[in-house]
Amino acid sequence: MAELLHRLGTFAARRAWTVIVAWAVILGVVVGGFLVGYKGLSSSFDIPGTASGDVISELQGELPDFAGASGAVVFRTDDGSALTDEQKTEISALVASASDLPDVARVTDPFTAQQQLEDQRQQVVDGRQQLEQARAQAESGQQQLDAGKAQLEAGQQQLDQGKAQIEAAPLPSAQKQRQLSALEAQQQQIDQQRSALEQQQAQLTEGLAQIDAQQTQLNDGSELLSFADAIRLVSEDGSTAIVNVSFDKPRLELTEASKEAVVEHFTAKAVPGVDVAFNTEISQGVPEIFGVGEIVGVAIAGIVLVVVLGSLLAASFPIATAIIGVAIGAMATLSFSGVIQMASVTPFLGVMLGLAVGIDYALFILYRHRRQLLAGADVRESIGLANGTAGNAVVFAGSTVIVALLALNITGIPFLGLMGTAGAVSVLVAVLIAVSLTPALLGLAGMRILSRRARARATAASGAVEHPRRAARAETGPVATNGRAVRPMSTVRATVTMLVATVVLLVIAIPALSMRLGLPDGGSEAEDSTGYKAFTWSEEAFGAGSNAPLLVTAALPAGTAEADVQGLQLDVARELFSQDDVVAVAPVAVSEDRTLAAFQVIPAEGPNAVSTDRLVRDLRSLPPVDGDIDLGVAGAAAINIDISEGLADVLPIYLVVVVGLSFLIMVMVFRSLLVPLIATLGFVLSLFATYGAVTAVFQWGWLGGLFGVHNPGPILSFLPVILVGILFGLAMDYQLFLTTGMREAWAHGAAPRLAVAQGFRAGRTVVIAAAIIMISVFSGFITSEAVIIKSFGLGLGLGVLFDAFIVRMLLMPAIMHVLGGAAWWLPKWLDRIVPNVDVEGSALERRHPGHHG
Repeated sequence: MAELLHRLGTFAARRAWTVIVAWAVILGVVVGGFLVGYKGLSSSFDIPGTASGDVISELQGELPDFAGASGAVVFRTDDGSALTDEQKTEISALVASASDLPDVARVTDPFTAQQQLEDQRQQVVDGRQQLEQARAQAESGQQQLDAGKAQLEAGQQQLDQGKAQIEAAPLPSAQKQRQLSALEAQQQQIDQQRSALEQQQAQLTEGLAQIDAQQTQLNDGSELLSFADAIRLVSEDGSTAIVNVSFDKPRLELTEASKEAVVEHFTAKAVPGVDVAFNTEISQGVPEIFGVGEIVGVAIAGIVLVVVLGSLLAASFPIATAIIGVAIGAMATLSFSGVIQMASVTPFLGVMLGLAVGIDYALFILYRHRRQLLAGADVRESIGLANGTAGNAVVFAGSTVIVALLALNITGIPFLGLMGTAGAVSVLVAVLIAVSLTPALLGLAGMRILSRRARARATAASGAVEHPRRAARAETGPVATNGRAVRPMSTVRATVTMLVATVVLLVIAIPALSMRLGLPDGGSEAEDSTGYKAFTWSEEAFGAGSNAPLLVTAALPAGTAEADVQGLQLDVARELFSQDDVVAVAPVAVSEDRTLAAFQVIPAEGPNAVSTDRLVRDLRSLPPVDGDIDLGVAGAAAINIDISEGLADVLPIYLVVVVGLSFLIMVMVFRSLLVPLIATLGFVLSLFATYGAVTAVFQWGWLGGLFGVHNPGPILSFLPVILVGILFGLAMDYQLFLTTGMREAWAHGAAPRLAVAQGFRAGRTVVIAAAIIMISVFSGFITSEAVIIKSFGLGLGLGVLFDAFIVRMLLMPAIMHVLGGAAWWLPKWLDRIVPNVDVEGSALERRHPGHHG
C-alpha cells in the first residue's frame, strides 16, 4: 500500500492538472446526480418490528384514518383574552378550506368539536332528567295500579262474603240460584278489571325495564364521557384552540412539501389578534447544517493551520480539499434520496465528519511534506514519500473510521445504518482526496507552501542531507527535531499522571449512570421556534400530557354485536383510566366489523417524562381486558419510546463489535498485545466520559445557558451509538500518529521509555493541531438551533477533547512509560501469523533514497 501511494503521490505531483480535472469531472457528475436524484428527506425516524409499528400496521388494515401522521396547529390570542366570535369564524374558515391540502385526510374544527363535546355532556344531563321524569310517571302509575288492585281485592272479599252468606242462608234453591247468578256477574266484572290491571302492570313493568336499560346505558355513556373530561380543543379561558390535522400517509412517507403546505395555508392570512404555531410533527423539517457557528469553526481551523504550517497557501489546501470532499460526499449520498428513504440527519453526519477528517488528513500529509522540504528534500520525491508514509497512515486511519461507521448496519436499524453508510462515504471521499488531490495541489505549489524564511532554510539544508528519509525520521528519531535532548518522564510523574487522568475521566463519566434515551420534543426546540411555541402553549392551556397523546387499540372478540360495543369500550376505558398517570381516556373509533376499537389516552406529563415512559410499559404489560381483549399502544410518544429502547438494546452489541475490532486492528499495526489493550481501554474511558458530560448538559441542564439547552431532557436516542463509531475511528487516528512514532524510535534502537518520549515529542504538534481542528469544526455545530445537531456537535467535540488531550497525550504515554519494553511484547506464534502492515512506511523509506532539486 505504501508503495502504491508513493506512486500515486508522485504521479499527482507530476500530472497535477490531470488529477484536478479528474476531481472536477467527478464533482460535476455528482452535482448532476444530485439535481436529478434528490427527492427530499424525512424528519421522522422509525425502527421496524417495534410494538408501535405492529399497532400502526393493524390500524392501516382496520382503521386507516388513524394510521397516518398527525399534527397540531395551535391558535392563541396575543393578549391572553378569549377568542372573539369573529376570530373563531376566521379560524373555522381556514379549517374548512384546509381539507383540500395535499395528503390531508381531515382537519378538526376545534370550536365545532368542543361544542359537540359540551352538547354530549348536556345530552347526558337532559337524558338523566327525562329518565327521572319517566321513572316518576311510572312510579305514579304503579301507585294507581296498586290502588286499583286494592279496590279489586276489597270487592273480591265482599263478593266472597256475599257468596258465603247466600250459601249458608236457608233460602229456596231458586232464589238462592238467582242471587248467586247475580254475584257471578259481579265476579266476571271483577275478573275483567283484574285482567285489565294485569295488562297495565305488564306494560308498566316493561316500561320500567326500558327505563332501567336506558338508565344503565346512560350511566355507561356518562361514565365513558367522564373519562374524557380533561380532553379539550379550546382552553377553559377560551384563549387557545388546537386544530388537529390528520394526514392519509404515515409519518415516514409524508413529504416536507405536504407539511409546508399546511404551514403556508394557516399563515397566509393572519387572523387579527391571534398568533399561530405548529407542533414539531408539522414544523420540524430538514435542519440547517451550515450556519455562523460552523463558519467560525472552520475559521478557527484555518488559524490553527496557518500557525502549524506557517503559510496561508499551505493552510488553504486542507480547507479547500475538505470542502470539495464534503460537497462530493453529501451530494452523492443525497442523489439516492429518491430511491432510498433518508432521514433529515443522514447528510449532516457526513458533512461533519467529512469536513473534520478532510482537514486533518490533508494536514497529516502536508505536515510531513513540509518537514521533508525543510530538511532539503526534492519537492516531487517529498510529495511521493509523504503520500506513502503519512498517506499510508491516513488510509489506515480512514479505514478504521469507515469500518466503524459501516458497522452501524449490524444494528438492524435502517436509518442508523444509512447514517453510518453516508458518513463512511464522506470519509472515503476525504481519504481519496487526501492521497490524490492534495499531492496534486502540493505539486503545483512547489516550494511556495513554505514562507520565504522557511524556503531559505530549506535551500540551506538541501546540501546537508542525502535523502528525505532523514527528514521523515526527524519526527521519530532519537533526537528531537528542535535540537534539544529528549528525556523520558520520571516513573513517579507517569504514575501520578496515570491515576489523575483515570480518576478525572471516571468522575466525568458519573452522570452517564443516569442517562436516559429519547427523541427531542417541541420543548427541546429553539425558544423562538414555532415548534417550541406550540409545545409550550399547549402545555399551558391543556396540560403537559396534551403534547403526548397515546393511541391505544383494543382487539374486540370475534362476533361482537353492535349493542355490546359500548359495554366493551367501557370495560377497556375503565382499565385504562385506572392506570397511574392517566388523566383522560376517550374512545375514538371502532372498525366496521367491530373487531378493533381505538382509544386516545392522555398521560399526566409530556412525551419525554419518566412517568409517560412508565405508562407505556405498564399499558403494554396489562393482561387482556375481560380475559380476551388485547391492548396495543402507539402514538408519537410510544413510537419515540420504542425507537429509544431499540437503540439502547443494540448499543452494547455495537460497542463490543467496535472495541473488539479496534483491538484486532491495532494488534496488526503495533505488533503488540498491551498497546492495543490500553488503547482500547482508553477509548472506553473517553467514551463514557463523553456520555457523562453530554448527560450532565442535556439531561441535567448543567451549563445549559452556555450551550443553549433551555429544557433539559433525555439524550438523543441514537447519539451514544453514533459516538461509539465516530470516536473510535478518531481515537485510532491519534493513537496511530503518536504510537507509530514511539514504535519506530524503539525499532531503531532507542530504549523503550526514551522511545515513548521521542515518539510523543515528534507527533504531538500535528496531533494537537488535528485535535484542535476537530474540536473547532464539531463545536461549530453546537450553535445549531436543531437539538439533534447541537447534541452531536457537543458530543463529538467533547469526545475528541477527552480522547486526544487526556487519553492519547497524557494517559497513554504514562502507561507505556510504566510498561517499558513489555508494551511491545507479542507471542512468537502470534508474531508469525500477524501480517506486517508497516503503517509508518519504514520499508518505503528504505526503497526510496532522496532526490534533491
